[in-house]
Amino acid sequence: MLGHTGPGIDPPFPQPSFAVIGYISDNLLLPILDFFYGLVPSYGLAIVALTVVIRLALFPLSAGSIRSARRMRIAQPVMQQRQAEIKSKYANNPTKQQEELGKLMKEFGSPLAGCLPLVVQMPILFALFATLRGSPFADVPYTFNLKVLPADQIAAVETKPFNTPSHSIFVTSTSHVPVIGTLEKGTKLGVGDTETVALHTREGGSFASVLSEVENGDAFQPSWNVTKGEGVVSVADDGTITALTPGDATVEATIPGLAARSGFLFIKALGQVGFMTDGAVNWDIAFLVAAFGASLFISQILSGMGMPANPQQSTANKITPVMITAMFLFFPLPAGVLLYMVVANVFQGLQTWILSREALPENLQQILDKQTAQQATATATAGGGSERLPFEPKGRK
Repeated sequence: MLGHTGPGIDPPFPQPSFAVIGYISDNLLLPILDFFYGLVPSYGLAIVALTVVIRLALFPLSAGSIRSARRMRIAQPVMQQRQAEIKSKYANNPTKQQEELGKLMKEFGSPLAGCLPLVVQMPILFALFATLRGSPFADVPYTFNLKVLPADQIAAVETKPFNTPSHSIFVTSTSHVPVIGTLEKGTKLGVGDTETVALHTREGGSFASVLSEVENGDAFQPSWNVTKGEGVVSVADDGTITALTPGDATVEATIPGLAARSGFLFIKALGQVGFMTDGAVNWDIAFLVAAFGASLFISQILSGMGMPANPQQSTANKITPVMITAMFLFFPLPAGVLLYMVVANVFQGLQTWILSREALPENLQQILDKQTAQQATATATAGGGSERLPFEPKGRK
């Protein structure tokens, strides 16, 4: 029987332990995904529902980070001033200095307090991201980086099996199986050597035997390509690699994703990657990237609601969304992942708006009132100190 195990493709940035991601994906995300797909057989809706459920579950943790960031934005100027005063006053008394700094942190809280909730939720978010980058939403690649040595040198090399990470492969809409790629002799070959990549389950059964048990199994047969070093190695349709000449090479096996070519609303294919394909603009991807940037921009504006104006922060709020959004034009992601990111940003913006309306502790509210009053006074002074009637020229006082 096919199991519900194995994470999706690795995220392209540092991540928690792969075992942790795999466990979360196996025991949390995939069962939720199966549940929603069972209710409404649409992988697009399943992505939306999965994102909302995970964000709701993480609401208390992310709320802690948002609250802490809001409070630190108000308290930071006062804290910096008080810290400087304490360090100056007790420069010759380190013990008293640390005691007073501790009291200051107790009064306003630690700037690092908002980091802990973020760190705690990161494994789940990495697992969610990884799951949506894999089967069934996208084709799954297995990469083998090889080094071919002259025949007289390979005998001195110690052979060590190489295993790829396990990826969950959907072979039907409700069944998925963990698949691992293995090179028994390792990634170093001698000229003239041949080795066949074994695609198998964690239990040791071959992927081919899994496909033989499902209808239309041939649709999930892997395709093999030499992506680097075409003259160094060759690869046959059954995954047999032949070492031709010394050098470095990369062989990739790609297993089709069940829903990679399935559409949702205006999205042509959930597994589609890239802003442009063969010179043609993928407008569904373009819209998702633009929606991501807009939702990020709005979320940053909402995070500053009720705060004194900060020109530097305002500039950063305008530039950051543009930079991050542009990055996804050069670092393409599958449409299904972009859909998740847009939904997550909308949810984050709504959460930020709700939390921005919460009452502040009395000491922080007093500081905020003082900051707002000082800024209002500075603005009035800069404007000439007198009010101008709507019809008066700007030069008249």
